[in-house]
Amino acid sequence: MTQPSATYKAWKKMSALPGGSRLFSAAAMVRVPYFASVLPHVVRMEPGLAEVTVPKWFYVYNHLHTVHAIASCNAAEMAMGMLMEATVPTTHRWIPKAMTVQYLAKATTSLRATAQLAPPDFEAITEGTDIVVPVSITDRHGEEVVHADITTWVTPA
Repeated sequence: MTQPSATYKAWKKMSALPGGSRLFSAAAMVRVPYFASVLPHVVRMEPGLAEVTVPKWFYVYNHLHTVHAIASCNAAEMAMGMLMEATVPTTHRWIPKAMTVQYLAKATTSLRATAQLAPPDFEAITEGTDIVVPVSITDRHGEEVVHADITTWVTPA
């Protein structure tokens, strides 16, 4: 059995504490400052599943006063990254390679990005392979407003 990633270990420890998921999310923004503009809150992280919420606030508005496209992409990438950190064993590594995005409706509220994937058999991955992580981004009413498929490149470490 391989060890979980340091990120997933931190999540498991911190999320069990009062306010721990917020503290974890703040630490993630320090580690990857680019995500700070969307103020992501990691609310769920486990192998094969991650959920991140993003508030609708001034820095994510576009000219229509809705959440702008790149903020939605940032939410998708954050959810995908948390899923991969919880899913990929330490025997392997991953990096995003491509993203295909569909803007399905105006994002007029805060958002929830949910990345979900049936974990592959990592023992069978002996060379680099693409793994596509689907991410559904929904509004407060549960309507999918953005869908992203993020291709990651996974290799043995």
